[in-house]
Amino acid sequence: MANWCMNTVAFEGSPEALEQIQQLFKTMAEKERKEDCGQLPDFVSDDTGGYFFAMYQNEGETGIFQYETKWSPNIEAVQQIAAHYKVSFVQDYEEMGSGIYGQAVFEDNILTDTFLESADFGAYQFDEEADSYLFEGETYESEYEILETLLERKIAFEQLIEQ
Repeated sequence: MANWCMNTVAFEGSPEALEQIQQLFKTMAEKERKEDCGQLPDFVSDDTGGYFFAMYQNEGETGIFQYETKWSPNIEAVQQIAAHYKVSFVQDYEEMGSGIYGQAVFEDNILTDTFLESADFGAYQFDEEADSYLFEGETYESEYEILETLLERKIAFEQLIEQ
């Protein structure tokens, strides 16, 4: 049984391209419900293994989709979609059972994937008695705020190195 990786992808591009992507995800979601199996667009190579499952979109949003993948994010499949429609994207992903938490950005045909590593997950502790997390002398009710802070720091550091 697979661990499910939660993904949120936000595409940016021309209104026409975003409408085509809207239709693509709608078609894949309908096909998934009928066939009860993960989906890939016809133009995406299935050797990526990046099948989309449980796709949904919040009402009123354009170009932003949530879905699940097995074990890890499907960055390569999303990149092929972006290249096909000539758009960019930001993909946030997490699969906490395997210590996967990160963000992929595809802009100007350049992919940057920033993710937390084992040491990052060791930067905070869970206090069972208080039912809270301890990080840098502060207490947090959820580890997600900590993880987001660690990821933001890592992204800022990588951007600093690139300059």
